[in-house]
Amino acid sequence: MRRGSAVVFAVLLMSCFWSCQRVVPAHASSEEKLPRAAVATVKRGDIASVLKVAGQFEPYQQVDLHAKVSGYIRHINVDIGDRVRLGQVIATLEVPELNAQVSGAQAEVRHSQSEITRAQSEVSRAESNHVALHSAYQRLAKAAEQRPGLIAQQELDDSRAKDQEAEAQIEVAKSALGATQQQLGVSRADNERVQVLSDYSVVTAPFAGVIAKRYADTGSLIQAGTASNTQAMPVVQLVQSDLLRLRMPVPEADVPFIAVGGSVRVKVQATNESFVGKIVRFTRALDTTTRTMLVEVDVPNLDLKLSPGMYAETEIALAHRNDTLTLPSQAVVHGEGLPYVLAVDDKKVTKKTVTLGIEGPDKVEIRSGLLEGETVIVSAQSNYQTGELVHAQPASIAPSAAEANQ
Repeated sequence: MRRGSAVVFAVLLMSCFWSCQRVVPAHASSEEKLPRAAVATVKRGDIASVLKVAGQFEPYQQVDLHAKVSGYIRHINVDIGDRVRLGQVIATLEVPELNAQVSGAQAEVRHSQSEITRAQSEVSRAESNHVALHSAYQRLAKAAEQRPGLIAQQELDDSRAKDQEAEAQIEVAKSALGATQQQLGVSRADNERVQVLSDYSVVTAPFAGVIAKRYADTGSLIQAGTASNTQAMPVVQLVQSDLLRLRMPVPEADVPFIAVGGSVRVKVQATNESFVGKIVRFTRALDTTTRTMLVEVDVPNLDLKLSPGMYAETEIALAHRNDTLTLPSQAVVHGEGLPYVLAVDDKKVTKKTVTLGIEGPDKVEIRSGLLEGETVIVSAQSNYQTGELVHAQPASIAPSAAEANQ
């Protein structure tokens, strides 16, 4: 009885074993033994080539303010860090000899005006004298014509000579008047020149900005900064900081892609601020020492949060393609020859040479060698051989910063 039960139990156990063998696929165990490969799919999309370079903020304008006349500083109204407006008085100089020159020039103008008045009176007197002498001559001449011999010829000749002399005196008086009028013009010009120099004793701001340096104090002797060969000390240094220039050196190979209006992503580590700017200008010439070209972006800074001299991390968009084949950059192998990828077709690894286009921060354009939808290995390519069978698994690739912001 016991022997029969044991036989029945054995038969049931065998049936269960063979049933389990039929449920598990035959290929499952062989696939688990294949090496795993992280793969990505060739996709169509947009790609941009980006240049990462460090930039530095510089003032939009910067100038050392000099005085155009020599003198002692009587008042200086600003100090470092002060914001000033256009035309604001920075400092006032004491120039005693210049004040004396102004007074002398003004007195010369008044003297010239008096001389003009006197000359005008001389012209009037000469004209009146000529009228009287000319009338006397005409009367004598008429009487001599009506009664010949009544007027002696000598007397007639003397009267005519006096008439002509009086007429000549008018021209002399008018010439003297013209000379005094010209002298008045000279006096006024000299007065304006001295007055302008006197105005230069007040140093004003040529633009709105911030005082970056102060070179002089009250009582300091300031030399006139009108000649390039003099070591004249400036009064202050003024910088325009409400608008900054972000300057970036672009390598020679990337210069052809630079254009006015190009996009630049900026990150300032000091303020933890990020923004997008536009290329406003570039030098259009390379620095022969560094083989780079200077590119500038204008950055508004009304709150003066950014300071000249700060550094920024920049990304300059060099080229852009829309609806093109792309792959993650790590999928491309750059060997001694042409770049290639390891494609996976029906679990089989195949080496394919590719032609690359522009390269972005994490993607690369595929110009030829692959088709949309193909899968390629994206990591540890040296671990796989051509013709090897692999188990493909989608790779986990984080989106780029540009894609994340879209």
